[in-house]
This record gives sequence, structure tokens and C-alpha cells, in this order.
Amino acid sequence: MTLNGAALLDEAERLGFIACGVTSLDPLPHADALDRWLRVGHAGNMRYLHRQARKRKHPQLAEQAARRAVVVLDNYYYQGSGDIGLASTASPGPSVARYARGGDYHPVMLDRLETLATFLRQNGAGVARTYVDTGPVAERELAQRAGLGWIGKNTMLLRPGIGSWFFIGVVLTDLELDLDQAFETDHCGSCTRCLDACPTQAFVEPRVLNATRCISYLTIESRGDIPADLAAAFEGWAFGCDICNEVCPWNQRFAEDTAIRPYHPRATLSGADPEYFERLDQPAFTELFGDTALARPGLERMRRNWRAAWRTLVGPGSPE
Repeated sequence: MTLNGAALLDEAERLGFIACGVTSLDPLPHADALDRWLRVGHAGNMRYLHRQARKRKHPQLAEQAARRAVVVLDNYYYQGSGDIGLASTASPGPSVARYARGGDYHPVMLDRLETLATFLRQNGAGVARTYVDTGPVAERELAQRAGLGWIGKNTMLLRPGIGSWFFIGVVLTDLELDLDQAFETDHCGSCTRCLDACPTQAFVEPRVLNATRCISYLTIESRGDIPADLAAAFEGWAFGCDICNEVCPWNQRFAEDTAIRPYHPRATLSGADPEYFERLDQPAFTELFGDTALARPGLERMRRNWRAAWRTLVGPGSPE
């Protein structure tokens, strides 16, 4: 059974996704680059990337019965200050990445992605397996090959007329859907704003990120102490970092607020002072942040991050 491409796009749009494309599960073209990146240690303690490398290079291995990847984009942007901790006070507080200011995006997006998978099954699919940033799937490369955008110098997928404030979801299916044309044009041109703005100099070169120097990695994935020289460059970020997205001209020109309400910022951290996380015990932290992205680093690492962020805002005399 052949599903009409327009019908698939209509269903994706009905579910709130801002773009949808289809690509094959042929081996991806940058396998050698991934191997080099892992070999030199740029993944840090993200050992799962080593374990997943073979499947990331060969998407067919993620689901042997599948023949296509349906790739969708989900806008999470919402206008507002990055200083959500003390945005309403005279002094700015620590910043949290935009994607983490509302509810955890995994269940929010998976719920609608599963509905899209059900739509595929209703149209003849025997296999429709969903992924949102949790499996051995190279989402950005699949998205580029599905015609949804190009991979920018900051390693983010960028889409003309939209920018990069979105999540990427994938459904692997056995339906022989018509393939979309890969996005081949690089629209970054000579711009290097994202590379120049990175306070920890995490970019080795355009499109090559040393994750061990990235604020997002250091505040989310890194389990140990943050190196002092890198912590000193946090510029107030306590969870994740949006700097390379914020300075991108495509985002500055085209970003629009999301219609997905669970992505809208919560007021949980409004008025939070330097001792906020120190006062929380584990049950309180779980109640407040258990359904948000901040649950990934957990209470102890958020205490670490909060201290580091405040030190870069108010100087060496801030709380240890």
C-alpha cells in the first residue's frame, strides 16, 4: 500500500509538527567523521555514543524490517529572557536552555509521534518505531537527507524560514514511502557568529564540537567536577546553553513562538536565589523538576551547576 505524501504531511501538520520529510535507511555519509570524533575523545563520558556508533552509521540496523525514516521537526521556541531564575528581579539570575524551561520534551513529543506512527499503521505499515533523542539514530543527518535543512557550523540542523529552535523526531517504518530530496545547500555562508560567540571555545572547527568543552555537556552529561577554567566561562548558564543558537541570524530573523503549550516556560525558578537548590531535598526536587529536563543531571549536579552559574554572575565571592 502506498501512502500519499501529501496525506502524510497533512497528518504531521495536524499534530503540530512544523516540517516532515522522508528518507531512506541507506548508510549515512559521515561515518568516518563520527569514528574520528569518538576516537579523539570529543564525546567525553557519553559512552553510549560508542555503543551506538554502528547503528548511527547504518540506520537500517536500528530496525531491520524498516525501509524508510519519517523525520519531523517540533518547534519549542518561546520568546523571553534566558534568565528565568530571577527574570523579574533587579539582578539577573542563572540561565536555563530554552528547551528545558517547560515540561520534558520526550513524552510531550513522543505522544504525538506515536499518533503519527499509528497513522502509518492504519495506512499499511507493519513497523512504525518512534525515536526522540533516546535511541541509536542520527537524527540530524536523517533530517538533512529528508530535505528538512542543513547542518550548520554549530552542528545544529537549520531550516530556511525557521532557524534551529526545534526537536527532531523519527519514525522508522516498513512503508515504501516516496523519498524527499536531500537538502544539499549550505546557507551559513561566511558567517561564524556561533563559533565566535562560544565562551568555552568548544568548536574545534566548523561543524566539529568538542563536547567536553561545551556548557551543555558540562552541566548535563558530565558527572564530575567542572574544570575551573571552563566553569569560569559559563556566563550564568546553569543548565544547557543557547548562545550559539541565539546569535544565529536565521534564528534572530525567523524564530516564532511554539503552539505546543507544554514547551512554554514554567515559573518554578522565578525568584530562585543562590541557595535555592541547596535547600531542596530529593523529594522536593523530584516534585518540582521530575517531569522536566532538569531531572537528568539530578539534584546534586544541579547544585553544582547553580553554584558555578552564580559565580560567573556575581564574582569569586559568591557561594561555593
